[in-house]
Amino acid sequence: MELLLVCAMVALVARFVSRPLRRPAAAGEATGHVRSLEEARDVKLREIRDAELDLRTGKLAADDHRLLDARLRAEAVELLRALDAAREEERA
Repeated sequence: MELLLVCAMVALVARFVSRPLRRPAAAGEATGHVRSLEEARDVKLREIRDAELDLRTGKLAADDHRLLDARLRAEAVELLRALDAAREEERA
């Protein structure tokens, strides 16, 4: 009888301790998704700064910079929108 009681207690403790590991996968994926979007945002902002530096140092013509800057900023806006949506989804 004591052995059965000890086994039941061990099973309950094991279940309690492993509870964080048994959370739904979607919660972990959302956090990873947000993290990857934040990293992509940071990379895009660096690309914009690099293009501005290239313009100032003369490595990039003004017309080329204008086209590149417009494309990079449009991509940054899309990333920011996706990041906002992912954060909202994570909160829900």
